[in-house]
Amino acid sequence: MSESIVTKKAIAEGFKGLMAKKPFEKITISDITSVCGLNRQTFYYHFQDKYELLNWIFYNEAITPFINDLSFDNWSERLLQMLKTIKSNSRFYANAMNTSYGAEFKDYMHKVSTNVFIDVIENIANGKTIAEDDKKFIAEFFSYGIIGSMVSWVTNGMKEPPEVIISHIENLVNDCKRLAVSRYMNS
Repeated sequence: MSESIVTKKAIAEGFKGLMAKKPFEKITISDITSVCGLNRQTFYYHFQDKYELLNWIFYNEAITPFINDLSFDNWSERLLQMLKTIKSNSRFYANAMNTSYGAEFKDYMHKVSTNVFIDVIENIANGKTIAEDDKKFIAEFFSYGIIGSMVSWVTNGMKEPPEVIISHIENLVNDCKRLAVSRYMNS
């Protein structure tokens, strides 16, 4: 692992520790560098600001493991892993969701999951034609439901285990997907 990655991870861990104790808006670069034992120049060499650091953490801990080799067959396993990651750092992620970046994270996850559901719809259609607008509508509907449920789970304290959330989501998706797709198929 490169020295740059090691330093970024150290900065991220220090930042996550701070976010478990105080709101994002109250954390300064001086707080971050102090807890990490680094100087400001080192921080700025790796990150433009604390928003970029927050983005880097989300992307490397939650999003990348979710989207790497994401497929129709493994989406629920990947989502479960993401929820476990979020739950294991619950104070950090709950605090992060309440920042201005929380909206960017939700938008990004919505785009990713919409693309997954488009693939699901095409797979279920089994060669039959579905209008692109209809396919997009169905995919966005499920995406908003899943991401909204995930965000609600985080902002309400993550009381249920991730497995329970995934079970609910899988049941709804499996029960609805064939009905929704068949309704929009052209005969």
